Order: sequence, then structure tokens, then C-alpha cells
Amino acid sequence: MRAPDWLTARPVAHRGLHDAARGVIENMPGAVTAAIKGNFAIEVDLQLSADGEAMVHHDDALGRLTEGSGPLLGKTAAELRAVRFTATSERMMSLSDLCALVAGRVPLVIEVKSHFDGDRRLVARMAEVLAAYSGPAAAMSFDPDQVLALRQSMPERPRGIVAQRDYDDAYWNKLTPEQRRGMRHLRHAFRTRPHFVAFWVDQLPATAPWIARQVFGLPLLTWTVRTPEQRQRAARYADQMIFEGFRP
Repeated sequence: MRAPDWLTARPVAHRGLHDAARGVIENMPGAVTAAIKGNFAIEVDLQLSADGEAMVHHDDALGRLTEGSGPLLGKTAAELRAVRFTATSERMMSLSDLCALVAGRVPLVIEVKSHFDGDRRLVARMAEVLAAYSGPAAAMSFDPDQVLALRQSMPERPRGIVAQRDYDDAYWNKLTPEQRRGMRHLRHAFRTRPHFVAFWVDQLPATAPWIARQVFGLPLLTWTVRTPEQRQRAARYADQMIFEGFRP
């Protein structure tokens, strides 16, 4: 399957069209609604709840942008739906809530968050929800195992690998050197069979996404574009940008 044209047809609003200065926080319903009104595609993040629900949130713990504290994996979907974003009246959504809100009006690009522990429950729940959703939606993850799970659970949906040139900072210490090498060079691609690559704009150009794009014809999204310089880089090296902090 080739990646659909809608994947790169319009800029992708990173975690929705958010603007904290106006009280619109990333991944909350208001940010999604603003992106729909702007006719942008929407990138969101999924985390797993204690009872196996797919929740729309970037961080794996509460507190940075929300009321409350503690890991999402320690709370049920009902508890998380009651969580309010700081200084707003809006609450956390599930993937089902998101699909009902968007209703196919713009494309969704959904990042599956992972603890790199082989737990595939989030993809399994995502597959259940998207089986009943007729709108355009693609899925992606940094974790090749989750991309493989996407291939196995919903082969009809476009899937991508989120990647960067190196994985040397402390965040990636939980990975083995072999895992990092495989991710750095996209060595997993013959197993995961991604339909697109989403690559860090500050590390473009890079060999692996160049080969994926020029040799294998995979569309290249790039994240997260915030500055004029990054926008120029995205236009030069990628097919579409995942942006925030301005309106293209």
C-alpha cells in the first residue's frame, strides 16, 4: 500500500492548533477544534490507561499541563476523562472521543507512545476504535515494535516510523545499543514496512530518511517546525511539516 495523498496534502498541527497564551492547550478538545477550523491535519499522542483505554495525551504522567499527578497507567479511563487541563474547563479525551469530535473532517496523524517494553495493548485498543472510524487516519511511533503491531493489527491504515539521526541523550538510555542502532538506520523497515517517515527537522538532511524517500518513495513528514529557518528546511527536505506556534 502506498501512503495516501491526504497524508501530505496540508500542514499538520502538532498536538492540535494550540496556543497556551489563549488558554488552548496541546491535545485538548479546543486545540483539535481550532485545527479543524483552520483546515489543518492534526497530530495527537496516545497513552494507555490502567484499564486499557487509548487516551489523548503526550506525557505519560499528569501534572505538566493538567491538574493532578501520577502516571496515566495508574488511572482508569474514567479517572483520566475527569482530569482538567490547567486553567481551563476542558478535560482529557479518549481516542473514541477524538474520533467523534473530528468526524472525518480533517486527517489524523496519531502517535503511539511507548515504554519500549513490548506492551501492545495500546495498539490493540487503537485498532478497535479505528475499525469503526471512516475518516482519514494514520498511525506512527518511535518504537519499531509498535509499528510492527500496527502492521499486524490494522494493515489497511497508513503507518509510519518517527525517527531522528541519533539517540544519545538521557531519554534513550533505557534502550540497548542495538535498539538505538536499528532505529538510527531504520533497519527494522523490512519488518515494520512503514508507509512514511516522520523525522526531526533539526536533524535533516540525514541518510536514512533520504534513502526512504528517494529510493523507496516513502513520504517524509518533519517535526516540529516552529521557526522560519525550520520551515525553510522542511520545504527543502520533506514533503510536509508538523508545525506549532504559528499558522502556515
